[in-house]
Amino acid sequence: MEKYLVSARKYRPSTFNLVVGQKALTATLKNSIATDRLAHAYLFCGSRGVGKTSCARIFAKTINCQHRTAEGDACNECDSCRDFNEGRSLNIIELDAASNNSVEDIRLLVEQVQVPPTNGRYRVFIVDEVHMLSNQAFNAFLKTLEEPPAYVVFILATTEKHKIIPTILSRCQIYDFNRITIQDMVDHLTYVASQEGITAEPAALNVIARKADGAMRDALSIFDQVAASSMGNVTYHTTIENLNILDYEYYTRLIDSFLKNDVPQALLIYKEIRERGFDSQFFINGLAAHFRDLMVARDESTICLLEASDEARAMMAEQARRCPIEFIYSAMSLCNDADLNYRIATNKQFLVELTLIKLCQLLSPSPNKSGNGEGQLKKIEPVAQSQTATPQPSVAPATPIPQRPQVPSQASTYVPPIATPPAPVAPSRPAAPIKMKAPVLSLKGNNKTETQQQVVAQSPQLKRENPYTEQMLDATWETYISSHPTARILVNTMRTARPKRIEGDRYVIMVENPGQLELMRQSLPELHSYIHNALGNDMITLQVEQNQGEAAPYVWNDREVLVHMVETNPYLKTMIEDFHLVLS
Repeated sequence: MEKYLVSARKYRPSTFNLVVGQKALTATLKNSIATDRLAHAYLFCGSRGVGKTSCARIFAKTINCQHRTAEGDACNECDSCRDFNEGRSLNIIELDAASNNSVEDIRLLVEQVQVPPTNGRYRVFIVDEVHMLSNQAFNAFLKTLEEPPAYVVFILATTEKHKIIPTILSRCQIYDFNRITIQDMVDHLTYVASQEGITAEPAALNVIARKADGAMRDALSIFDQVAASSMGNVTYHTTIENLNILDYEYYTRLIDSFLKNDVPQALLIYKEIRERGFDSQFFINGLAAHFRDLMVARDESTICLLEASDEARAMMAEQARRCPIEFIYSAMSLCNDADLNYRIATNKQFLVELTLIKLCQLLSPSPNKSGNGEGQLKKIEPVAQSQTATPQPSVAPATPIPQRPQVPSQASTYVPPIATPPAPVAPSRPAAPIKMKAPVLSLKGNNKTETQQQVVAQSPQLKRENPYTEQMLDATWETYISSHPTARILVNTMRTARPKRIEGDRYVIMVENPGQLELMRQSLPELHSYIHNALGNDMITLQVEQNQGEAAPYVWNDREVLVHMVETNPYLKTMIEDFHLVLS
């Protein structure tokens, strides 16, 4: 009975034509052999499983072949080819630098270089994972690598080119291997399945190719695993079950629930996914990748970026046409935020569920309070106060305020009054008398009637311009921070980035990183409204920029301040020890 051999070894390429996904590179190597223009040192770079070592072995075998074919391949019949195929060639030496990385190992290699070939033209030294050599070993190898004997060829292979010192790189011809495409892997797996008598669905092979992440060796190993579990009938469902891959069907159902604003259905689908044992961060990353695929599938010019079968591309394009592009962009941003916050979240399940709820609300009539866009609910504005020369008293009058007449409008919503910061109130600036009926205040809140909204829209001169000081603005800034204790990231950002005057009523807020920049820009509408109402001045404008210079000083939290006090004050440390206190 023939011994079983894994597909990665059984179908390892023996000629350049059988190498998968590296046509340009193999053509260059074949041309250099055909014209007998061989370098003394080569460096093969690329990720795992793309054919570096296989190409090195094929190259070494071909340059020693005594009767090459018309296509430039080894004949497999001469003495040198037979010795190589049987694993007893003395002209091809393979060295694993991961386990032979010392200076002594390189000295032994240099001694072997002095021995001429016995049956062939060249002695080829293949050094795999060469980036694992120590600096001393690299230095000991330099002279031999630069001026080896005429019969010696070095082929170095590495997955981490950046770890190799420049003096080694300058002595080699460098070949960069490409990641193998999904389609090339599917074609090769189809060939292997036909040779092994295994039935395989194209969709299943596509899943295996995507799982391999550009490595042909990994794809063959995964194929063997799935074929063994499915008894030679590789189907899509057996593949995703065996590899524990989240089916596209879940993402499709989630997209449908998002488009229908169906929050309960989205949460139930997420519960089903968790019960199948999938990690929540893996799920949110998969959902983000699905939105990315929808984005590129919407346009025929970018659908080529979707690494999937033709059937999957058609399905993604059909679903993408039902999704507004703004919805896809916002959904990608929400998924990215969830991924960034996942590590620091205390309740990770709640974070994902909250993200799903936000995704369901993206297409609702009013997903935010901006009041922008078609079909959005109008933003609730405070009632405009009449600007007269006489300042209004800060205390409510004892006499009852007359109620305004009932005007048909939308249902009113109570808006709690915004607390004014504890700062001295400057006298109001006198304004020119306006010939219009002054609006009447309502005890129910700051809602406007439709007539008042039209008057304000037609009267831009009603913008408030009460005088203020920078101290008042800073106090308002602190009040806003105190009123949002749960928004920790926003609060920490506002504590370190305070508004600085540019000119007039224009201020700039300097933040340190893109995350803070995006967060502050999202909070600007609410922050503007708060400051305008608190200071009675609608001319104040804030803009957010990222600091490109020296980083801002680090702000200590409460615990760091306490630790510093204990370290600098021995009496405080003694008191803590005497009373057995614990720093929290």
